[in-house]
Amino acid sequence: MILYGYPKSRSQRAVWALEEVGAQYEYRKVELLQGEGRKPPYIGINPGGKVPALVDGDLTLTESVAICTYLGDKFPDANLTPEPRTADRARYTQWCSFVISELEQPLWTMAKHKFAMPEKYRVAAMMETALWEFSVAAKVLDQQLGDKTYIVGEHFTAADVLVAHTLKWARAFQVPIASERLNQYADRMLARPACQRAEQREA
Repeated sequence: MILYGYPKSRSQRAVWALEEVGAQYEYRKVELLQGEGRKPPYIGINPGGKVPALVDGDLTLTESVAICTYLGDKFPDANLTPEPRTADRARYTQWCSFVISELEQPLWTMAKHKFAMPEKYRVAAMMETALWEFSVAAKVLDQQLGDKTYIVGEHFTAADVLVAHTLKWARAFQVPIASERLNQYADRMLARPACQRAEQREA
């Protein structure tokens, strides 16, 4: 398997998942700031020009949620994804969807209007709205997490990868996380050895 990524991006989720399942893989850095993402050969791998992208034999897969879920299903002994057709699998899908549509989106909006989009398309006034949106999503997450150790079921899953990495993004963007419970959850997840190895792999 080959994982294409770039430090401090969504690709860290995929590398974290690879480390959790103990897969053998090659990491290839895509120099996004130098425009490699939108040039051959990478543009042929991911037409969107973004990371991550996973190549496993004849399969090329993009989008961090899809990659983490694929890896969990491919390596079932790692218990990274709940078994199909179970209540926990449904909850897993729910939380993956929540991360992408609610928790991460305000942070990505901030990033786009700070540096990711061409300057003429940036709207500074979006920042206040995005901060409010994130606070609303974080409250929902906090209430649903409650006193549980993990977001789904009784053990760590790729949903925890997605949630914890997004909270890490919030911290990097200096976005307040008011809940001490969420901060403690993030600290526990980010301290996992596989997460530490992922950070080192992309350093």
